[in-house]
Amino acid sequence: MRDTGSIEIDRPIDEVFRLTNEHVAEWSIIVVEDEVLDRKPEGVGTTFRTVTEDQGKRMEFRGVVTRYDPPHHNAVHLTGDMFDIETEYRFEDLSGRTRVTQRANVKGKGFFKVFMFLFGWMMGKSHCKATENELESLKRFCESSTAP
Repeated sequence: MRDTGSIEIDRPIDEVFRLTNEHVAEWSIIVVEDEVLDRKPEGVGTTFRTVTEDQGKRMEFRGVVTRYDPPHHNAVHLTGDMFDIETEYRFEDLSGRTRVTQRANVKGKGFFKVFMFLFGWMMGKSHCKATENELESLKRFCESSTAP
């Protein structure tokens, strides 16, 4: 299942890139823990652990940074028990404002793969709404943050 969303944030691109990548658990609605396990100097190859919670269900993912080009592009691969997620963020400078575009691809495993094949069309709308909510939360965080 693929999804794309975009939002404009009233903050410079360098700051939005940093806040998006370094404060995930603070701005995300579903990420409750985000821990770097092994930081690589160039970003790519950095590994981390993320815990999400949605409707009372917690899931843990292991992640690796697959692309890191500050302040324009960041991509990660998350591995979970039921599904894997490829997520990328693109950042575009709009003369002091920033457009953030998120693209995600969820690939089910085992029974969940069959479930997604059969019912993915129903899940698509809720997934799009979740992306919209996450980006709105990112916007609020970035525009009000005093985080270093």
